[in-house]
Amino acid sequence: MCPSLQDELKQTRPFASIEQEVHLSVLRTAAVLERRFAQLLKPYGLTLTQYNVLRILRGAGDEGLCRNEVGERLLREVPDVTRLLDRMKALKLIRRQRSNEDRRLVRTHITPKGLTLLDEIDVRIKGMHCDQLAHLGEDRLKQLLCALEDVRQGGP
Repeated sequence: MCPSLQDELKQTRPFASIEQEVHLSVLRTAAVLERRFAQLLKPYGLTLTQYNVLRILRGAGDEGLCRNEVGERLLREVPDVTRLLDRMKALKLIRRQRSNEDRRLVRTHITPKGLTLLDEIDVRIKGMHCDQLAHLGEDRLKQLLCALEDVRQGGP
């Protein structure tokens, strides 16, 4: 049997409810997955958020995205998307292009350097995902996906 969250946290009193235990377990699991992901990205000089931006822009294709669209697609909200993009532009991972039709609109695109970096990282990330989750099997992973979607969609 798997060690319980209570044991893992060395908590001596029971949780107040199953809902509290599940909530804390999701947070703890996310922290573990995030820590490993950050360690994988560290040699590449990227943060999790910067990686997420590159992944988003690669998916956007040649059209790129405006700053607000990038911010809306991030896994985690950041307080200042503009500053994040400024830092990535300084690293030459992204470029910005002002629209000729509407000078207020600035689209952000991934650069060849950013694409090359993602290509280098992709294999390692796929391996990490397999190492962390494949042991659950496809059926349990699908059940987990559905449960997590239900959590995100339901409740106040």
